[in-house]
Amino acid sequence: MKFKILMVGLILLLCFCLSGCGNNDTQENDEPSGLKTHVLPKEEKEYIVLPDHIKWLINESDPVFSSEKAQKGGILHSAITSFPMTFRVVGPDSNGSFRSAILDNQLSLINIHPNTDNIIPELATHWAFGDDKKTMYFKLDKSARWSDGTPVTAWDYVYTLEFMRSEHIIAPWYNDYYTKEIEEVLVYDDYTIGVKSTKAVPDLYLKLGISPTPRHYFETLDETFVQTYNWKIVPNTGTYEISEFKKGKFIKFKRKKDWWAKDRKYFKNRFNVDIVVFDVIRDGNLQWEYFKKGKLDVFGLTMPKYWHEKSKISLFQKGYINKIWFFNDQERSAQGMWLNQDREIFKDRRLCYAFANAMNIEKVIDKVLRKDYFRLPQAFSGYGRYSDDNIKPRLYDIAKVNDLMTSAGWTRGSDGIWQKDGKRFSVKVTYSFEEHMPRLVVLKEDALKAGIELLLERLDSTAMFKKFLEKKHDVAWMGWSTNIRPSYWQGWHSDNAHKPQTNNITNTDDPRLDELIDNYRASLNEEERIKLSLKIQNAIHETGAFVPTFMVPYVRLGYWRWLELPDFHGTRRSESLFDPFSSMTGGLFWINVEKKEETLYAMKSDRTFLPVVIKDELFKKE
Repeated sequence: MKFKILMVGLILLLCFCLSGCGNNDTQENDEPSGLKTHVLPKEEKEYIVLPDHIKWLINESDPVFSSEKAQKGGILHSAITSFPMTFRVVGPDSNGSFRSAILDNQLSLINIHPNTDNIIPELATHWAFGDDKKTMYFKLDKSARWSDGTPVTAWDYVYTLEFMRSEHIIAPWYNDYYTKEIEEVLVYDDYTIGVKSTKAVPDLYLKLGISPTPRHYFETLDETFVQTYNWKIVPNTGTYEISEFKKGKFIKFKRKKDWWAKDRKYFKNRFNVDIVVFDVIRDGNLQWEYFKKGKLDVFGLTMPKYWHEKSKISLFQKGYINKIWFFNDQERSAQGMWLNQDREIFKDRRLCYAFANAMNIEKVIDKVLRKDYFRLPQAFSGYGRYSDDNIKPRLYDIAKVNDLMTSAGWTRGSDGIWQKDGKRFSVKVTYSFEEHMPRLVVLKEDALKAGIELLLERLDSTAMFKKFLEKKHDVAWMGWSTNIRPSYWQGWHSDNAHKPQTNNITNTDDPRLDELIDNYRASLNEEERIKLSLKIQNAIHETGAFVPTFMVPYVRLGYWRWLELPDFHGTRRSESLFDPFSSMTGGLFWINVEKKEETLYAMKSDRTFLPVVIKDELFKKE
């Protein structure tokens, strides 16, 4: 399920490096049934009658967001910091940063235009809303094909429920969602379906624009699923598919030359490179060296030292490499420090608050990040009316730390660290990117002044995320991706606390918060949902389990001059200008093969070009 509102924040933004940017930064409480939907054999297919008076909708009138200048061909060289633990997108160990590359090549029924927010077609050509406010109807594109050439039909969507509800995939969130949120898939003919929600909800299209599952590939599931499909290349419907890989070394994607949707309005002149190669380069500094040698095409310059200092080299000055600072208008990712409340020290909220008041985030922004970053106020910023802009982060304040710790019965030890009953306020902060160490060092030094000891633990991104999902951390240093609407159940409901492989990595278990989240999921009234959303955010703030750190409302990149962008550079929702895959915002760039040859020859002959530094503030919010 790739459609953005259903991609439940499972991507680690602080370790996301799919574009060579390695330095960048339901309401019932019963258990999912795991019941399977019976898939009828071909000869037994049964259809139901389509309701009368359906008003079919299309959208071929919104502006395109690609360039007619785009050229096909070439290879994009990118990097990842660690090899994924599996190619599965569901089940154990699947929820890592590379997962998005696979999901982005799996289309949904519909998507959202990145500039207008209107519905646009993907696998469906037409859509309609049922009078019950629970059902949407879709006409499938009859030319849509899986990567093995098999047509995409209504029966793939029927099978999706069987697949996602199966206990064999070992994916509690999907089991729950497709059991409690999706009631059934209705088949009117092989290319006309209805997707029915268990209840009426606002913004129904954000919920029901689901992706299909290839029935012909998986067929009957059993207890061997996890092992069997760990490294299988599953047929997809998007532009690229994995063509080659070597564990621990690289993953290669190849563009389908005869991709069925290549001439569709919103896909035309996009997804231009022939091959995308992700090399495993575990160290950010080494990635930078690879980039300077032209072995990587793009490198993230979000971190100030790269934008302001490291890019002051001849490769940029001679115009071989361009720089761009592009502002977007996105929901802000929840980047921060996540406190595991199953740890004894964080079971007392006063200590959670004290921890937050001991983190000198403002000093990091000022001294380390050169004021290029901004303080994130809370976990759900940037959602318009769904966000409470009155919530303020807890600021560095040693006096408040003293008051909180004293009230909790702690005293300063001989080493200056708070202690009680033989325990010291010493916690391990687990992170991934080496480039984040200077930030953490500042936090560590100033936390020590407040009587709290931070032990820094760096792991590669895969091992780090595995540790978080298994709830073996003290403090997680990371960020989640965003949805179009705030989503709370996965990360903050007690249903997902105290168990592995769920996104509630703070192990928050709060009955009041549960009730608010349940009511939010059940509400049909947008105004009520907005009010509940604000209450939830305040309740999350009260837990003290999340310490917001930074937000970066822009993309900042270095890229070799043979990479070219449209004149408008990107969309309002672009999170990487050189994202090769995303059906919503990706694939807008291309490789100018002639310019690459020209550049490589110029470097040998010491010919130079005018340096290019672009600052695009079209979507900048004041």
